Amino acid sequence: MKPRRERSKRMRALRLWSWSEVTKAVAYLHSVIGSLREHWLEVLRAQRQIDLASKQNSPANRQQIIDEASRADERQRAQTKFDDALEELNGIDVFLLDPVKGSALIPFRKEDDLAWYVFDHFAKPGVIGWRYHQDPIEECRPLETPVEATIDDSVPK
Repeated sequence: MKPRRERSKRMRALRLWSWSEVTKAVAYLHSVIGSLREHWLEVLRAQRQIDLASKQNSPANRQQIIDEASRADERQRAQTKFDDALEELNGIDVFLLDPVKGSALIPFRKEDDLAWYVFDHFAKPGVIGWRYHQDPIEECRPLETPVEATIDDSVPK
């Protein structure tokens, strides 16, 4: 008999957003996703410095060892900031798609299917479209005029 594996995380229901909740959260999402992007770029910059320093073939002296430790600490701090911001985003059931492009997915219900609003940090409105869960990841269907949102609280058609 195989031993049981303990699950480190419990299953939980995915919070589905309404269109009105998304529109109210756009400024907050801009802030958090902007922070995520900056922290990710800091991680990449610190890692690049570590990689460049490791390519030097000169024997390590005291200052190089101190610099190496400093770069590793800097990378760890940036990674911790990124992880904290990502946890904050995931805590509200918004999922980062690409930290450099500033894109994220926000779950909602479309008829009886799971769908996702596509959030773009660099687009003025924030939400640029939507996609069904089974669509290819690059799919982004256009949003309809939000007039219908006042009636049934869902924009995509």
